[in-house]
Amino acid sequence: MAEGEKLIPINIDDEMKSAYIDYSMSVIVSRALPDVRDGLKPVHRRVLYGMHELGVRSSSAHKKSARIVGEVLGKYHPHGDTSVYDSMVRMAQEWSLRYMLVDGQGNFGSVDGDSPAAMRYTEARMRKIADEMLADIDKDTVDHQLNFDDSLEEPTVLPARVPNLLINGASGIAVGMATNMPPHNLSEVIDGTVAYIENNDIEIDELITHIKAPDFPTGGTIYGYGGVKEAFHTGRGRVKIRAKANIEEVQGKECIIVTEIPYQVNKADMIKKTADLVNEKKIEGISTIRDESDRNGMRIVYILKRDAIPNIVLNTLYKYTALQSSFSVNNIALVNGRPQLLNVKEMIHYFVEHRHEVVVRRTKYELKKAEDRAHILEGLIIASDNIDEVIAIIRASSNADEAREKLVERFKLSEIQAKAIVEMRLRQLTGLEQDKLRAEFDEIILTIADLKDILDKKERRMQIIKDELLEIKEKYGDERRSEINLAGGDLSIEDMIPDEQVVITISHAGYIKRTPLSEYKTQNRGGVGQKASSTRNEDFLEYLFVGTNHQYMLFFTQKGKCFWMRVYEIPEGSRTSKGRAIQNLINIEQDDNVKAFICTQDLKDEEYVNSHYVIMATKMGVVKKTSLEQYSRPRQNGINAIGIRDEDELLEAKLTTGTSQIFLGLKSGKAIRFEEGKTRPMGRNASGVRGIRLANDKDEVIGMVSVHDFEEDILVVSENGYGKRSSIDDYRITNRGGKGVKTISITKKTGGLVAIKNVSDSDDLMIINKSGIAIRMGVEDLRVMGRATQGVRLINLKDNDSIAAVAKVMKDEDELEDSDIKDIEVSPDEVAPDTNGTDLDTDATDEVKE
Repeated sequence: MAEGEKLIPINIDDEMKSAYIDYSMSVIVSRALPDVRDGLKPVHRRVLYGMHELGVRSSSAHKKSARIVGEVLGKYHPHGDTSVYDSMVRMAQEWSLRYMLVDGQGNFGSVDGDSPAAMRYTEARMRKIADEMLADIDKDTVDHQLNFDDSLEEPTVLPARVPNLLINGASGIAVGMATNMPPHNLSEVIDGTVAYIENNDIEIDELITHIKAPDFPTGGTIYGYGGVKEAFHTGRGRVKIRAKANIEEVQGKECIIVTEIPYQVNKADMIKKTADLVNEKKIEGISTIRDESDRNGMRIVYILKRDAIPNIVLNTLYKYTALQSSFSVNNIALVNGRPQLLNVKEMIHYFVEHRHEVVVRRTKYELKKAEDRAHILEGLIIASDNIDEVIAIIRASSNADEAREKLVERFKLSEIQAKAIVEMRLRQLTGLEQDKLRAEFDEIILTIADLKDILDKKERRMQIIKDELLEIKEKYGDERRSEINLAGGDLSIEDMIPDEQVVITISHAGYIKRTPLSEYKTQNRGGVGQKASSTRNEDFLEYLFVGTNHQYMLFFTQKGKCFWMRVYEIPEGSRTSKGRAIQNLINIEQDDNVKAFICTQDLKDEEYVNSHYVIMATKMGVVKKTSLEQYSRPRQNGINAIGIRDEDELLEAKLTTGTSQIFLGLKSGKAIRFEEGKTRPMGRNASGVRGIRLANDKDEVIGMVSVHDFEEDILVVSENGYGKRSSIDDYRITNRGGKGVKTISITKKTGGLVAIKNVSDSDDLMIINKSGIAIRMGVEDLRVMGRATQGVRLINLKDNDSIAAVAKVMKDEDELEDSDIKDIEVSPDEVAPDTNGTDLDTDATDEVKE
């Protein structure tokens, strides 16, 4: 150990704490957090001040970036050149800053994450709005401090005529804290600041009417307002941003076109990750992704597969990719050198306070300059009034100092005035110049009075701040880029799809589609027009109802499973298109078939689901009643609706209100009528209870009818073409589980029963033979007969042909007009198709009219 040195033992814990606190304070104050007044971190402030000192302003030519970086490094920022260049580059990127502060020339990177060119290749200068950040810096408006080697002074903050912290935001990670502030729209921020100046007690809720939400440079849609409101009130919140996407048809294929992506999302990475998810089958329905972005703007094209539903694919993209991301707001900035969490009002308050101080200091500086000039002018005027004597004194003096002293003594002048007179030019002796001196003096006296008035009255200072802000708004204000979706919240596709009325049609072969109601309204009355439907010849429209996009469809299969679908998920088609097979829209097993469907209203409405029931019937005569609430949470792969026993299968499913009457028809010609209330509600996995007793092993249930309109009749049809229409009252109400009563006399001539329907005069019937022939007839042509009769021949069959199915049918779509659609009611006794060639009799919701 050298002479005079000594060791001081220190506890390592204390030394580590002390050293780390020093380091963390240095990072917090001198590196990572912005100042609340000018919204800049030290490195950005130094870059702008360095450019200002170098004369690289908006009106000058561009200079090499390396020159600017060298200036900043050598004078103010003794760190790596990369940190300085990267900071400058970010200030020149239109996708990083809402209002760019640097005007770059050359390759400054891209939204795909490409690196900028090296600083020896690029050039830069300040933008006009950056000039406003430094306006009046030479008028003693801000404090200066010594630089790292005490050789120069640098500003501790910029005068900032622009509320930079709010309009450009900031992000930085310090030690033990971080900041993440979103950018906002300049026009909105200035409107909010002016509102605050006019009323310091303004509530944040009122401020929000001016500053509506963050405004990101990359646009997009702010989805949901809860997080925005929370961030404005507390300084912390989560803002969801969605890409701006449209669904278009390109070269005959449906495509999702994305034109704006969320803030701080790397476009190339996003596309690559989406492609990976498509390859891994986590996102389905996309065949190709193309990036067609160019200098005219962004355009990412997702080409969809033919069977894909665009809205569903878009929803999946939002869920699994960066097309929807969230911005976690954390408004921490330095207030008087200390980090502080700030709400929007506090940020405006500190900015206005800073501007007030700048205006006061600038006014004092200008007042001092004006007073100094007035003092000199006073002396010059005295001299011009006594010019001959002044000239004589100067000529009689041996040197300038003597002349000054004599002038001071003779005219009671100050040293400064005497010096100005001695240095006065000869041309100032002319009459014109003397008049100019007096005019300037009078003007400067008025200026001094005005400046003193500004310093005396706070209202005037605030008016100046307001006027300067409105001038900035006039120069740089623009429209907001990010749209606001107030209805948004948790990821929910409904918010994107209007709940408009649609016509849902299902054909006998099980092809389903939805068509906007407006497409029917455009059809003119009069001629039917040529039919252009692309359904197959033997197919026909069996079911049609008016619903809304947000209703739910429940599909029931013969194996007893229930699948769930929203109406908007049904593929949209024109009036003449075929639609899509139901089998292809749900995850149904290959050996299973859809037997029934129900259309319901909102399954999240507790009152609705608890007041409705689903009644099911199987081929073996089992019935089961379950509350609709049990089906309000179906999964993608379906849920069990009923436990199906061996050799049995689900035949029908109806939606009821608990007050209907149930009819079951048997192949052997018997039918039973009982009150729905005789069946108690059961759980989803239960198998049900006996509804009707079968006559023998070969007997089976052929259909179920749920009746609530007792003015209708019951129609039964046998396989050899005989049918009969009987009054409901002919069937007495019995207990559930009985053998039933005769509904038609079954003989070899009639064959077994194949269908039971509830009908009225306005219905049409379509009878389909096993040979493929279909015959249409009106129910009104059938007279009402007694229950036990054999009925009449409905259709003549050839050879060994027999009836395969009977369906109630709607009019052809080409014949439908607006008035017809209005008259359609959806009630719990409608008919719907089957996908395997047998009749599918089902129901829909409560009445839905246009």
